[in-house]
Amino acid sequence: MEARKQKLLDQREQIDQLKAKMSKIKHKIAVISGKGGVGKSTVTVNLAAALAQHGYKVGILDADIHGPSVPRLLGLTGKEVKTGPPGAFPVNGPLGLKVMSIDFFLPEAVPAIWRGPLKMGAIRQFLAEIVWGDLDILLIDLPPGTGDEPLTIAQFLPEMDGVIVVTMPTELSATIVKKAITFALRLNMPIIGVVENMSGFICPHCGTKTEIFQSGGGKKMAQESGVAFLGSLPIDPTVGADAQQGKPFMIAHSDSAAAKAFKDVVQQVETYLKQREQPTKPETNKTQQEKPRKTKTK
Repeated sequence: MEARKQKLLDQREQIDQLKAKMSKIKHKIAVISGKGGVGKSTVTVNLAAALAQHGYKVGILDADIHGPSVPRLLGLTGKEVKTGPPGAFPVNGPLGLKVMSIDFFLPEAVPAIWRGPLKMGAIRQFLAEIVWGDLDILLIDLPPGTGDEPLTIAQFLPEMDGVIVVTMPTELSATIVKKAITFALRLNMPIIGVVENMSGFICPHCGTKTEIFQSGGGKKMAQESGVAFLGSLPIDPTVGADAQQGKPFMIAHSDSAAAKAFKDVVQQVETYLKQREQPTKPETNKTQQEKPRKTKTK
């Protein structure tokens, strides 16, 4: 009985810490997908880099416990997390990005063989005990699917500004990823929009676009679900090369085809956040506003 009470007290204390830490972050955005291999982490990292280039203070939480890839995409593999009395400090990345991932705590090639409760506890710790400081935007890179990790994020961050859904252009991918949209809607998480990744290959020599995985699946899915379509990102050889070198293509090749297409996505996300910052005007009762008509007396 005493152990149970102590556990509840610890959880309440963790929730209080979480609220205090999250209160210093203006906007929280999750990047989700119901399917693996769609380039979700690449979208997250380059969105963070683009926003940082525009002057925002940005953090990235790599919430993929089993397949963390954000540190590698940013060239931060092997970095150590510093700790102090306030908690653990995120690793500093390019453009001042603040990054936290389970990858920083595990030796390379060592898998995280964890069950659901352990994963949920780790994510709660990331949210509550990491000293993010004052951030404009925290991007949360969620693992594929609609399991423990996304549920934990939704539970502990009910004030989430929105989610970005990443898919490939094929109908197979879009059909599976559509479940992520349903997941977000059921949990009352606003959907910023859909990004269609790997939408055609652009030849670096002649500029011709070849539809390798068809196209339009992401846009069609967005229309059927009644959510915004943010844009399509082509397959670009520079993206793969930059990923291998740990450099976001928005930094290394800002003039590439993928970067040019991605700028429109970034602009729409910024517009969405600016609209979220505007105070909502309370609805007024027109009947109360109408002045009573004066009746003429004879």
